Amino acid sequence: MKKSNSMDALKIGEHAIYPGETRKVDLPVARLYTDSEVNLPVYIIRGKKPGPTIFVSAAVHGDELNGIEIIRRLINLKKMRISSGTLIAVPMVNVYGVVNQTRYMPDRRDLNRSFPGSAKGSLAARVANIFLKEIVSHCDYGIDLHTGAIHRSNLPQIRAQLSDEGTLELAKAFGVPVILNSSIIEGSLRDAAVEGNTKVLLYEAGEALRFDEFSIRAGIKGIINVLRYLKMMPKGRTAKSQVNYFIANNSGWVRATSSGIVTHHFKLGDQVKKGEVLADIGSPYGESLGTVVANKGGVIIGKQNIPLVQEGEAMYHIAYFKEDDEQIAEHIESVETALVHETKTNEELL
Repeated sequence: MKKSNSMDALKIGEHAIYPGETRKVDLPVARLYTDSEVNLPVYIIRGKKPGPTIFVSAAVHGDELNGIEIIRRLINLKKMRISSGTLIAVPMVNVYGVVNQTRYMPDRRDLNRSFPGSAKGSLAARVANIFLKEIVSHCDYGIDLHTGAIHRSNLPQIRAQLSDEGTLELAKAFGVPVILNSSIIEGSLRDAAVEGNTKVLLYEAGEALRFDEFSIRAGIKGIINVLRYLKMMPKGRTAKSQVNYFIANNSGWVRATSSGIVTHHFKLGDQVKKGEVLADIGSPYGESLGTVVANKGGVIIGKQNIPLVQEGEAMYHIAYFKEDDEQIAEHIESVETALVHETKTNEELL
């Protein structure tokens, strides 16, 4: 454990937050050439009892909006209470990208490839450095919220380095059906966090610049599950059924065989078998140009949405499991039904 068990003040920037306090602070990041100041919004809830410190971050890529809504709803739940430890929620890490509805920083750098950053580096490097120094360095755990890229959707899934036992247990506790073993990319937030001994889950769900109700509700529920697993929140009044998880140790993309107009035959969460036709590609005149075929059986966890494709473009992201793919697909559908169609209010997620 780090200093998260301390009952002393938590210092973020010039702010001191004490046990039992809930505070919203604006952390100065930089000034624009208009002389306007840009701040990092940070929301801190500290329990009265000692415990771990966890950050939940969103919009490291500025066009990935689902995470912003997850955090917004989470901190506004009427029954939301941290009894021990500290929750640090950062709904917009890349404020510049959110304002401009773009993935990148104004210097065209990917913030999630700019860690650990530098206090005197590029704009992206400076934001990375501030976030790492002022937020992540205090934390024992983290949950980083992402979506698919523009025109691409991801099934709600946890990506993590599963060789680490503590991270694996955290991933299981989150409670989404698909857990994908994911190696850490150099320069990413996860890379820098692990160097500081902070265990991080990456939650992937939905599409850029869109809200997806299944992804949002699964994210809220998952964060609550992790907080309860870490004993930072009291258990619910009644025992809730555990979501079965399935671990995929690898995955792969199926690419377009031709350029043209796409007719999709499968959706996110569907089971596919080796040799099955996933999509047809045709010309603007209706001529058949080719088919997209699954080269291995599995479950679709990522999918291109735009019905236009260039030859070689990634179209379907398929996860490969040791378990029965049909069972996994059915379970994913049942989880979506329970979260979106049977749950009427966000409060019921508690």
